Amino acid sequence: MNKYLLTEMTWEEVRDALNTVKLAIIPIGAHEQHGPHMVESCDAVLATEMAKKLGERLFPNVLITPTVNMGVSSHHINFPGTITLKPTTLIAILEDMVTSLKHHGIHNFLFLNSHGGNQSTLNVAATTLATEHEVEIYFAKTTASAKKAISKNIESTLFGHSCEREVSEAHYLAPQLIRHEKLAKGDIQEGGRWKKLRPNQALQGFYRYEEMTANGCIGDATKASYEIGKEIVEEALENLARSIEEVLQLEVNSI
Repeated sequence: MNKYLLTEMTWEEVRDALNTVKLAIIPIGAHEQHGPHMVESCDAVLATEMAKKLGERLFPNVLITPTVNMGVSSHHINFPGTITLKPTTLIAILEDMVTSLKHHGIHNFLFLNSHGGNQSTLNVAATTLATEHEVEIYFAKTTASAKKAISKNIESTLFGHSCEREVSEAHYLAPQLIRHEKLAKGDIQEGGRWKKLRPNQALQGFYRYEEMTANGCIGDATKASYEIGKEIVEEALENLARSIEEVLQLEVNSI
């Protein structure tokens, strides 16, 4: 049995694995509202499952660390149950993980992130930790590179949170996350300033999620499917594996 999940290995198994490991993958998610039809651990679980599948492809060159299951979610905080970290807290956690694993001889790290609100913090973390600790750090959004599958299957112009894309990924990776009887379209608030502060606008800034959607989701989750999720996830995994192979000069297993 291939062993690459730190949470399921003994120290002796880790010691032996380190003979071939070139990269530690750190899954990073969030604990936040995902509308009426997805549970709040969604991002953490999807990051974990994507990391496992990537580990299958990259064995024996990688180890998968425990998941960082909370993230920067202050824009969701007015929805009950959301727990948010400060950006400095997330960076501190990642620094401790990186320095611990560097002590064991790992010098390359991938922050595999499933929550868009973490991206800017991970950019800072990668730059800061790489220079301060003399390691190589990369970061990637789990399925963002699946541009062909996303453009083919996603019709909503506003998507990315508990939408047909994310719910489809859950259908494929972790269907227990979904409340199937409550699948809903986003209740988009047409007025307000959020449209002027979105990415790709001339001006960007912080806004609360309820300014954009009353029910906490966007897109149209009723259009999600297992087949769409599989297409998106598998394209993203292929892109990630190929990129890691090229950067670290690894031989990637064909699945």
